[in-house]
Amino acid sequence: MSRKKQVRIDERGQVLVAIINNQQDFAILQNELWYRIPVASRPKRWPPQWLAFYQTKIFGDEAFTVSYYGHVREIKLVKRYELFPSEPTNPKSGREYYKVCLQGLEKLDRPIRSTRWRRIVFIPTTWLKFLHAVEINDLFDESPLEDILWAELRQCKIDAERQWDVQVGRARYILDFAIFCTKGCLDVETDGDLYHHNPKRASRDNERNNALASAGWHVLRFDGRQIRESVSQECLPAITNTINRLGGLDSESLAPRRFYNLANVSAEQLSLFEPATEYDLD
Repeated sequence: MSRKKQVRIDERGQVLVAIINNQQDFAILQNELWYRIPVASRPKRWPPQWLAFYQTKIFGDEAFTVSYYGHVREIKLVKRYELFPSEPTNPKSGREYYKVCLQGLEKLDRPIRSTRWRRIVFIPTTWLKFLHAVEINDLFDESPLEDILWAELRQCKIDAERQWDVQVGRARYILDFAIFCTKGCLDVETDGDLYHHNPKRASRDNERNNALASAGWHVLRFDGRQIRESVSQECLPAITNTINRLGGLDSESLAPRRFYNLANVSAEQLSLFEPATEYDLD
């Protein structure tokens, strides 16, 4: 194989994990080998070379896992009426989709499981991470700093959720790491080197921190130097001390959704892969 044709297993966005939340779409995937993605909701890393599928609670024993995947053969830009010619004409008939066609559908020997109910639509990742992932959090590929801290948290058996979606009022925030404790929640952020040269970002983050605090979240931020050079000396002690101060870890695996009333803000823990309002698969 020539150098130009060699496959890089660490290429960002090489694998796209997407949601399967009904039996009809799963039947299409199995029998016709295609999956649809609204053009308006296309992930930021595009196009993928592989698609993998997260199955929601309706799939019984396979619920809350990534079990199936396939190599992308081609991607077509189509209208909805072309995907479903027998469907009666409706306001969505002219909507544009990417029809992602697969060469085949394969099943993992060891499913990639989620440890907690959560809200996600797409996870772009690398083939290397996909091959070695044990749980959903292993798939995320946002930054090298996050990967370093995630490895340390996992080694210390600190339960955390990566890229956790939180809504406070009308605002929605994506947390680098969410850690759930018995007396509160902890948001751990990894700030890259360019972060400190952006005054506007600091102002936005002050607003963000205040909003999260109003909903019962405690925020810790670590810069690139702290994570790269002294993650064990600076980052982990700060995290574990905060966890202890908040009454220790509240570890629940695949728990039913719960409701919180924190500082006059009612917050609901959303179901795993519950579609976001800005993403409409249909």
